[in-house]
Amino acid sequence: MLNTNLSTRPFYNERAVHLGLLLVTALVVLVTAYNVNQIVTLSAQHTVLAAAADQAEARAQALRSTAARVRGSIDQAALARVGADAREANGLIARRTFSWTELFNRFEATLPPQVRITAVQPKVDRHGAVTLDFAVIAHSVDDVNTFMNRLEATGAFKGLLSRDEHLTNEGLLQANLESEYVPGDATARPAGGAPAPRAEKGPARR
Repeated sequence: MLNTNLSTRPFYNERAVHLGLLLVTALVVLVTAYNVNQIVTLSAQHTVLAAAADQAEARAQALRSTAARVRGSIDQAALARVGADAREANGLIARRTFSWTELFNRFEATLPPQVRITAVQPKVDRHGAVTLDFAVIAHSVDDVNTFMNRLEATGAFKGLLSRDEHLTNEGLLQANLESEYVPGDATARPAGGAPAPRAEKGPARR
């Protein structure tokens, strides 16, 4: 016997087809709902971030305006005076910590018998570097050169130069010396220690 299906809906199990369509529809609905939820969430986050960015920009603009007002209200002349006072205070502190005892010990250990020091003036810059200006009177140029060589040999006197020399009324040589001074950089040789380097002939070194 031949069985045929001549109906307009040629499915033997319509329930399974309907169930499949229902599942697909439910899946589509779920995916769509998830996408919509993500769009709503991201949109809300974007709104919050945009508002925070606007607030930050407004705050930055307010701070810039405040800074401009503060800069405009500062008395530049008073600020310059404060800076000068601070530099002077730093200089006083540096000079207070300057060891005259150490300096004079170095002079005593290196000074030849024919040379005497008549003036010493240390200058301390804002970085703490010390420059010495000192005047000496000697019997001859060789005596001044000997003294300069001994000072350099200690390692504490750098770039030692003679700025000016002239004869006094008594016929002695007066020289004005200048040197960078590094306290504690080396230990001065004891008096009567190793012989000084040979002094140069002619005017004191410049």
